[in-house]
Amino acid sequence: MGTNKKKIFITQTLSPGARALLTERDDIELVEFPNLISAKDFEAMLKEHAPVHGVALGATRFGEPELEASRDMKVVTRIGVGYDAVDVAALSRRKVPLMVAGTANSPSVAEHALFMMLTLAKRAQEMHAMVKDGTWASRLGVLPFDLYGKTVLVVGFGRIGSRTAKRCLVMEMQVLVYDPYKPAGEIMAAGCEAVPDLDAALRRADFVTIHCPKTPETLGMFNAARFRLMKPTAYLINTARGGIVDEKALHDALASGKLAGAGLDVFEQEPPPVGQALHSLPNVIMAPHVAGVTVEAVDRMSEQTARNILSVLDGAPLRQNVINPDVLG
Repeated sequence: MGTNKKKIFITQTLSPGARALLTERDDIELVEFPNLISAKDFEAMLKEHAPVHGVALGATRFGEPELEASRDMKVVTRIGVGYDAVDVAALSRRKVPLMVAGTANSPSVAEHALFMMLTLAKRAQEMHAMVKDGTWASRLGVLPFDLYGKTVLVVGFGRIGSRTAKRCLVMEMQVLVYDPYKPAGEIMAAGCEAVPDLDAALRRADFVTIHCPKTPETLGMFNAARFRLMKPTAYLINTARGGIVDEKALHDALASGKLAGAGLDVFEQEPPPVGQALHSLPNVIMAPHVAGVTVEAVDRMSEQTARNILSVLDGAPLRQNVINPDVLG
């Protein structure tokens, strides 16, 4: 191997197109392995292969020990957009950019949020069971309802939240947006109502859909006190990150009739324990953290990840995908 080759760790299978972007370069060597590897083994692998210059992460954690083991890390990328498993401060101290897959999976997550709203509103599971189980005659006792004319509160107006809002507007819903980091003018220009007070907005919403990152500020944001503010006919959708919603408080609100239902793609513990209390509720629909993992999104995320790596190695980082742009100077 030439001494000027850059070694890139890939912890998750890339799409053929994305892989080709990297393998066609004679200055790059790929080391590929599944992201199921333990943190201890991952650190040992980095030490064994050091210097390692770039890494594409699936669910693998990455921080100071991994940076130390890598010896010459130039870029850390996520094959996705969330980065709560990455120690951003540690990367910034060493001037290493953290990059995400930008808008690659935002249409997919927005569609999934709308799908969960529709599944709950149209009582899809109950309707399916009536036909299958021969309880057709009881159908008029559990009528589905429309999204049309309902009020949805979109929490977070980034790449995914803004796309979800757009889809809700097409369904002719009234769209409220809570995002203290976005100018009200930007939200209003998109046809939505900017709401500065989350608690006041919760009282108005028929649906609440969460699209903010998991941070110390948003951890436990949806707790028992907030559920008490919501209408008993309201639904909560979380396709963002587990931990933003207090699951015990959610269970209590759903079981006691203080909330009508919930759609969850993410959980405090992933995978969640089989048979936990939330699983037994008839008014909860769940998915195994796949909102952003459609066939098309996987291809888009893979290709964006490859382009992110190459942009840094070639000295022209794609700034719009860098989480800690201060390291670029």
